Amino acid sequence: MLASLLPSAASALSAPAVGALPLLAQQLGRRLYHKNVVEHYERPRNVGSFDKSDPDVGTGLVGAPACGDVMKLQIKVDEQGNIVDARFKTFGCGSAIASSSVATEWVKGKSLDEVLKIKNSDIAKHLSLPPVKLHCSMLAEDAIKAAVKDIQAKRTKTATAAA
Repeated sequence: MLASLLPSAASALSAPAVGALPLLAQQLGRRLYHKNVVEHYERPRNVGSFDKSDPDVGTGLVGAPACGDVMKLQIKVDEQGNIVDARFKTFGCGSAIASSSVATEWVKGKSLDEVLKIKNSDIAKHLSLPPVKLHCSMLAEDAIKAAVKDIQAKRTKTATAAA
């Protein structure tokens, strides 16, 4: 049965060569993830963090208890309400890391209102995520919303204290 599904894989599994299985795993892994996921997983953009006490930084920390993924996305916002930089740290699978990386790229240069229009379906489509990985793009959308909510709360608190 395996031979009918993956003829080259079946021959690699039956081959006595010691290094055959890792090569097979690499080949299968490439087929399971879209090139955009692999690109953002292997070369993630904007990894890191800002000082969360910075009044110009909004932090969104979200998690998916079902799979154990945790995503922290931070935005640095100028006085006009435009996102000038973004960072992320994600503990999770390749799809979660790729979703975080894409999210940080997409929010930079946009206003707070504009980034709230970024939907998980847009991220999932860009990365060609399979249905079983859609929760990763949902985490990214939730992290964006949480970061915006955090910066808005900071700014409201600052404005109230100044008044």
